[in-house]
Amino acid sequence: MKATLSEKGQVTIPKKIRQRLGLMPGTVIDFEAQDGKLVGVKADTVEDPVAAVTGIVRAHMSVDDYLEETRGPSR
Repeated sequence: MKATLSEKGQVTIPKKIRQRLGLMPGTVIDFEAQDGKLVGVKADTVEDPVAAVTGIVRAHMSVDDYLEETRGPSR
């Protein structure tokens, strides 16, 4: 299948290919050149679980204060 590059450098991936590969709107694709060919691969968009929670605890609170605020006073 062929597609034409637009003036903005955009190309439409043919529908049959999008369906076969499960490419949905918002899918991130990594592009690279390999041996004179353009290769696009679906990017791994799984979020790093540590990065997802980094910065949740407010820096001005101690751990004890945070636990008391979230769990209530200790016995």
